[in-house]
Amino acid sequence: MNRVSGYRYCLLSFLVIYIIFLYKPVAGASETSCPSAPTVTAEAAVLLEARTGQVLFDKNAGQVKAPASTTKIMTALLAIECGDLDRVVTVSPAAASVGEASLDLRAGEKLKLEELVYGAMLESGNDACVAIAEHLAGSESNFILLMNQKARMIGAENTSFKNTNGLPATGHYTTARDLALIAQYALRNPVFQKIVSTKSKIIGSNESIRYLNNTNRLLWSYDWTDGIKTGTTQEAGNCLVSSGTRNGRQLISVVLRSDNRWRDSIKLLEYGFNCFELKEVVTEGEEFGFIDVDDGVEQNIKAVAQSAFEIAVPRESPGLLEKEIILEKSLIAPVCKSQLVGQVNILLNGRSVGMVRLAAGGDNKRQPPYKLFFREILKYKG
Repeated sequence: MNRVSGYRYCLLSFLVIYIIFLYKPVAGASETSCPSAPTVTAEAAVLLEARTGQVLFDKNAGQVKAPASTTKIMTALLAIECGDLDRVVTVSPAAASVGEASLDLRAGEKLKLEELVYGAMLESGNDACVAIAEHLAGSESNFILLMNQKARMIGAENTSFKNTNGLPATGHYTTARDLALIAQYALRNPVFQKIVSTKSKIIGSNESIRYLNNTNRLLWSYDWTDGIKTGTTQEAGNCLVSSGTRNGRQLISVVLRSDNRWRDSIKLLEYGFNCFELKEVVTEGEEFGFIDVDDGVEQNIKAVAQSAFEIAVPRESPGLLEKEIILEKSLIAPVCKSQLVGQVNILLNGRSVGMVRLAAGGDNKRQPPYKLFFREILKYKG
């Protein structure tokens, strides 16, 4: 819907309604006084509300950094989305020769694609990543093209992959914010979520059995954590993308080049859970008034929310939430269900934090021509 300037013209074009309400802290909220923001040692960090993408904490989140093995989040995601996890993969000499952290794969060895994904995400196997790439795209370089394309699609605009595993390479970089977006997208996939929340796994068979243990120590110490990937190189330092879920609410933390990635991550996650609560401001299908319909069988039509809207607000000082409802003053029949008829702007303390589109709640057909004709005659006679 195009906005038009001019107060008087707006009054004629739109019906604007302000609904202002104040949320109070919920009963039973944490009694611990919440700081304005936690202090972390990481050079770059971000805390993200997984369901909505709302940022709850930001420290140099847009600063370009080396991602190390957090790169493997994208590798695993593409393997799950594009591959058949039951398909057997033959390890090439090139994949077997990849060093640093590895599964010690042997050329000619056969494993299921799923086992390679577990090896990449739990044990951080660099060789497993190359084997995945060659299997799905024919070569690692082809697969990297897919990785970068997927990053752009997700919205990770400041990310550039040069390999599948995160080994140091010129031009291989990302940001804490981009990693959080990639993690948010990946965690919506139940297969990915299951893999990254797994503490240990046995893969292979006979003489090729391997026992994998997840490098993410948080999974072993906090039962509410559920992902996702560590990363460590001299260039990148200690990195961790982590996630935790309490009462159905999931948060994503990213810390890059941290002196203590475990402590930093837990501080961020607990800050998000203890100091913020998720509020549903708009529910899907919620009614936001009526709009007159000219020449319609019905005189008006309901305006309903196309989607829900949630926002995390501080428990101790939730602030003033406003809903600015903007509706078309009138419509001309026919009107189709789901036709856009307005929007709800969400403001927190006067600052815009989101928008929900409003649609017609049903069909409203145009009156038959003869009725419209007689109506005009009656108007003329009157």
